[in-house]
Amino acid sequence: MTTSTIGDVARMAGITVRTLHHYDAIGLLSPSERRPNGYRAYTGEDVGRLHEILTYRELGLGLDEIEHILAEPKGIVEALVEARKRVDVQIDRLLRIAGGLEQAIEAAKKGTPMTPQERLEAFGDFDPDEYAAEAEERWGDTDAYAESARRTASYSAGDWKRLGEEAEAINTELLALMERDVPADGDETARLVDAHRSHISKWFYECTPEIHAGLGAMYAADERFRRNIDKAGPGLAQYLSDAIAARYGG
Repeated sequence: MTTSTIGDVARMAGITVRTLHHYDAIGLLSPSERRPNGYRAYTGEDVGRLHEILTYRELGLGLDEIEHILAEPKGIVEALVEARKRVDVQIDRLLRIAGGLEQAIEAAKKGTPMTPQERLEAFGDFDPDEYAAEAEERWGDTDAYAESARRTASYSAGDWKRLGEEAEAINTELLALMERDVPADGDETARLVDAHRSHISKWFYECTPEIHAGLGAMYAADERFRRNIDKAGPGLAQYLSDAIAARYGG
């Protein structure tokens, strides 16, 4: 029987060895053969299972859902229906964002900054200024609120695009740590907490550790913030909140 090493399988599938280790750790996919030299190896059946897993991941299913489908194939219809509902919600949101971006593009061509309404249309129901407003209300830091209002008032569509891309990159790394079950108080997570605070300071207002700690608590406690952050991935708000608390000894 022909078998493949974990490195070979990772290269063939276009994923990382770390991902395969994670799938093994959670019991989703484990190499089922052991070579004479003692190393574990993947069989053709294992690779076929990986193909199924990656296909379902591409369809938007979570690892728990995939594990359930592979164990109980009869549940695939229900799982795919739920995935389709999530995709439909994302499509509606992206179509709305696309319409808002068209307005933003036109504003940029004319050399005029986006209005608050245009920003909402382009980037959903979350207004970044709310972060600064909450900081002012909870910590009395009116300088932070004024600074955020001053900066964002002049942002172009390109500025908002770069801001969003930076935030998405941080969220993506955090979600990757979550998928690997990296604890919220780990060194890798602390690095991203620092990047998150720097992002706020760069684009909105000087975010001190004290303010950041308060924001972190709010991300989990305030349903508005939890719902918005969890759009990037379920559980992200709580994970980020825990990571921020750990970073500052909370």
